[in-house]
Amino acid sequence: MAVTVMQRYEMKYLLNAEQTEYFRRQLEGHMRIDGYGLTEIASLYYDTADARLIRKSLEKPEFKEKIRLRSYGLAKEGSPVYLELKRKCDGIVYKRRVETTTEEADRFFAGFDLPGGGQIRAELKYFRDFYRPLVPACLIIYDRTAYFEPGGDLRLTIDFNPRYRTEDLTLTRSMDGIPLLDAGWTILEIKVQDAMPLWLSRILSGGGIFKSSFSKYGEAYLREQLCPKEKNIEYAGLILPGAA
Repeated sequence: MAVTVMQRYEMKYLLNAEQTEYFRRQLEGHMRIDGYGLTEIASLYYDTADARLIRKSLEKPEFKEKIRLRSYGLAKEGSPVYLELKRKCDGIVYKRRVETTTEEADRFFAGFDLPGGGQIRAELKYFRDFYRPLVPACLIIYDRTAYFEPGGDLRLTIDFNPRYRTEDLTLTRSMDGIPLLDAGWTILEIKVQDAMPLWLSRILSGGGIFKSSFSKYGEAYLREQLCPKEKNIEYAGLILPGAA
């Protein structure tokens, strides 16, 4: 059964190429790569015309929320995508999502209801109506390897080649985008229900890997504000304090 409700702590780290290789080696014997292997993921973020949601997120409030439409690989007509509502409160991330299609999602943001019922669809509808109108704002794309702990609830992901675009905002055209980080850098996300295990803390410390607040959408938004005319160059990654 697909997971539709998630509640956990999420910690982010920026790793250079050497740290990434070190970290992956150290995971052997502790965690396994899930059955999907390296997966291309695209997330289309929706926002108000004045970017109210991402601007609030960058202010580091105790509570913040975002809505996005996610595909695993390039979406096709009628293929499953996931409409997700992500909230963060006092350091805990709450995520709700439903399976849908790009066609149904377009109708949803135009004001129609998603097929079916239930609490999650009601929450999505309330969010949409509260911030109406919501429009496609930024497409975030990356190549992800996900790890799981056999018999435990620890999960982590490593995102390679994170990129974005603010034009051609659809999940069905291409997986191309402007790089968010220098070549070789990755984004590590550790997802736990409770405390991080001691063995993992030791691996991080041994590799000089320290927690870093980083938001892919936030990074893209700030770049567009700072360098709107330089979209076709490769940027060095900015570390954004407090983004999520």
